Amino acid sequence: MRYQPLGSSGIEASVVGFGAWAIGGLWWGGADEAESISAIHAALDAGINLIDTAPIYGFGRSEALIGKAIAGRRESVVIASKCGMRWDGVESGQFHVEAPVPGSKDSVKIYRDLKPATIRREIEVSLERLGTDYIDLYQTHWQDDTTPVEDTMACLLDLQAQGKIRAIGVSNASSDHMDAYRRFGAIHSDQERYSMLDQGSAKANLEYCRAHDLALLAYSPLAHGLLTGKVDLGRQFAEGDFRRGHADFTPEKIRSIQSLLRRLEPVAADNGLTLAQLAIRWTVQQPGCTHALCGARNAGQASANAHAGESLLDAASMETIALALDEYAVGNPSG
Repeated sequence: MRYQPLGSSGIEASVVGFGAWAIGGLWWGGADEAESISAIHAALDAGINLIDTAPIYGFGRSEALIGKAIAGRRESVVIASKCGMRWDGVESGQFHVEAPVPGSKDSVKIYRDLKPATIRREIEVSLERLGTDYIDLYQTHWQDDTTPVEDTMACLLDLQAQGKIRAIGVSNASSDHMDAYRRFGAIHSDQERYSMLDQGSAKANLEYCRAHDLALLAYSPLAHGLLTGKVDLGRQFAEGDFRRGHADFTPEKIRSIQSLLRRLEPVAADNGLTLAQLAIRWTVQQPGCTHALCGARNAGQASANAHAGESLLDAASMETIALALDEYAVGNPSG
């Protein structure tokens, strides 16, 4: 496994991280606890030390599972969690989305809320779930335009001074957001959706992070499974899985992606990789991208993801991939 710093924080993290959104179950049709813990153990055993989670992932379930999985191994794990998503029924901050309550017909409204009082309450609950007294990288999950950045940053810096967090990051942020944070203190990372199929929206962030010595953590580098080669026209997703009926999973979209993957199969084979591993390795070789956060539901998937972080693709492979992606983009301008 290769390791790179999280910006200027002094923290070294595996280039392939364990993305713990899916094991929370919410929006993914549920998750099996034993399988999820086994996946985390396999990831750690394969050299992955970076685990990214958030309170909103399963309304605390993801953090709690990680806490169980890393018991006795805390010092070898880089925990990245987040703050600023509120689902307790208090309408505070900026409305984000309405979400179903697992196992119920009810739903809750989720708000982006980066007020200091909210963050201070969240950090204590997250620390308890995770079974630790500090979080290595603490990130603002979505940006809350109703709260002054100065107030949010002052709170994060205070938590850092107390030793409850080691480094500060942002997620789903623009360069303007990052400029605003940096006016009041040092941030160390940005987390954005980025993959072979999602390049345009993160391009400016990649350039910004590279220019300002920030880590960029790419989430959904496998485009929710579309780049694994395992999503075909007959794939059925469970109730509660957001991919069921999603615009990215229409027959037309899947056919187009299958055509792209056929172009990439020889490159993967030449490098001894699966299509998923090829996509992950390509992601962390893009200028400005330092880490890829990859979800896994079982030990096999976690071990396979880790293999993608062991070495680099050569120039010829990168050029072949670039040509295939350029042709794909011409036929899919929204991708």
